[in-house]
Amino acid sequence: MTYEQVERLATSVDEVFFIFGAAILAIEIIKGVLTRRMTGRTLLDMLASISTQLPFLAVETVLLVTGYVAYEVISETYITWALPISAATLVLGVVLADFTYYWEHRLAHEVRLLWTQHAVHHSSRHMNIVTGVRFGPAEGVWSFICHIPLLLTGLPAEVIFFGILTVQAYQTWIHTELVGRLGPLDGILNTPSNHRVHHGCDDLYLDKNYGGILIIWDRIFGTYQREEHTPRYGLVRDFDSVNPLRVWVSELPALMRDITSARTAADLRASLFGRPGTKHTTGG
Repeated sequence: MTYEQVERLATSVDEVFFIFGAAILAIEIIKGVLTRRMTGRTLLDMLASISTQLPFLAVETVLLVTGYVAYEVISETYITWALPISAATLVLGVVLADFTYYWEHRLAHEVRLLWTQHAVHHSSRHMNIVTGVRFGPAEGVWSFICHIPLLLTGLPAEVIFFGILTVQAYQTWIHTELVGRLGPLDGILNTPSNHRVHHGCDDLYLDKNYGGILIIWDRIFGTYQREEHTPRYGLVRDFDSVNPLRVWVSELPALMRDITSARTAADLRASLFGRPGTKHTTGG
């Protein structure tokens, strides 16, 4: 396979999931209007979600160019073995990208500095397709760093980027309450039911179901939770803003306060790299 063929295939994958997601969104809107659940505030929340694409895409555009070049340079300079571009390596690339995404995603929940970006995605009290495009401005930077080790497998940069795109595109359709449980598929794939759990801020659902395409990673590493009741969506703390600017930087004010009030290196380390919600252990 050539680079052009991989690029066309990636575009097709993205378009398929986009169309699928758009169809679900249309049904969500119609149902919301008919049941009168589509309130003005719901629409404002959806617009706030869409607005996060402005800073996100600005950073992502730079990353796609510089990241691809960086991957190529690393591969050509330090990797003396290379796998061909084929159907088999594309499948391998998706599986490895999905495994990497699990840990990228999990760490984004467990490390305060990373959480400042990923919390944007979790800050809506609603669960709909538009919530799926709600991203922190610099989330892509962490993703780029996490996937660098995949170059050690000998996979070409084109294959790695195809895997990353496929994992992200797949998740377009799972941000919805429209699709119920899917039986055996819930035990294998990241389905709408599994992802609703992930977006829940109930104690039972916190820090569960990190998988991108496959939910088996959560089963292997002990973070799987089936949907037992309708979750309460959003952040644990009281945040329910529809102001786009507040949504973009929802966690940064608190982080900056903790950094400036840190009295010791341990305090600073806890503020940056401790779990979200970590308090200073020294000082007043």
